[in-house]
Amino acid sequence: MRWQGRRGSENIEDRRRMGAGRAGGLGLGGVVLVLLVGYFFGVDVTPLLNGTGLSGGGAIQSDVELTEADQRAAEFVSVTLADTEEIWSGIFRDELGATYEPVTLVLFKQVTQSPCGNASGATGPFYCPLDKKVYLDTDFFAALSQRMGAGGDFAAAYVVAHEVAHHVQDELGILGKTTALRQQSSEAESNAISVRVELQADCFSGLWARHAHEAFGTLEKGDIAEAMNAAEKIGDDTLMRNAGRRPMPDSFTHGTSEQRQRWFATGFESGSLQACDTFAAANL
Repeated sequence: MRWQGRRGSENIEDRRRMGAGRAGGLGLGGVVLVLLVGYFFGVDVTPLLNGTGLSGGGAIQSDVELTEADQRAAEFVSVTLADTEEIWSGIFRDELGATYEPVTLVLFKQVTQSPCGNASGATGPFYCPLDKKVYLDTDFFAALSQRMGAGGDFAAAYVVAHEVAHHVQDELGILGKTTALRQQSSEAESNAISVRVELQADCFSGLWARHAHEAFGTLEKGDIAEAMNAAEKIGDDTLMRNAGRRPMPDSFTHGTSEQRQRWFATGFESGSLQACDTFAAANL
C-alpha cells in the first residue's frame, strides 16, 4: 500500500502517553489468548485483566514509552484516516448531496475510557456512537499479523476503514435505527441484524478502497489479497473453529469468512453505496 509522504488527519486524539493499568496474572500467553477471545467474540474482558500484574508485576504506568513501531503505526493510521475523510466527503457530496462529518480516531496503549465502556486490547478497535469516535490500540496490528496471520499494510487499512464505515453508517442514520431494532429483538434476531450491519461496513470498506485507489493510486499488487485474507481470518465461522467450537450461525454477529470477503469485494468492484445495501439483500 502506498501511503508514505501523504497528508495525515488532524482528527487524531493521541492518548498513548496517558498511561494505564497493565494486564497480568495470566502470563503473556494467557493474556494474549484472553485479548483475542474478547475481541473476536465481542466480550469486554477488561475485568479479567485488571489488577493482578503480568507475571510478577504490573503497577499503574504514568509514562508510556512509544517505540519506533508505535510511531510508524500512528503515522499510517493518520494517513489512512485522512484518505477516508477525503473519499467519504466526496461520496456524500456527489451521491447524497450531503456533508460528511469526519470521525475522530483515538489512539491509545493498553487501556483508555470511552462512553461505550473501557477501550483495551480486549475490546479491539471499535466505533463508539455516543461520542462518535473510533478507538484503536495500534498494538492490535501486531496481533492481527502475528497471531491471526493477517499481515500487511492493507490488512491494517481494512481494519481502520471498517471502523470508519460504522461512523458512516451513523452519519446515514443506519446505526441508530438498527441499534433500536436490536434492543427490541430476540438474541438470535439481534445477532442477525448485527451481521447485516457488519457486512455493510465490510462493503463500505471495499467501496473506500476502490475510490482511494482511483484518487491516490493507493493499491499495490497483493493489497486486495491482504484485505481478503484478513476478512477470512476474522469470519465468525473461522474464529469459532480456531477456538475449538462448532460454528453456530444463530450466534454469529459479524458474518462468515465467505460473506465478509464477498461483501468487501462487492464494495470494491461496484464502487457504489447502493450496492452495499445488505438490509435489502435476500441472501447474505
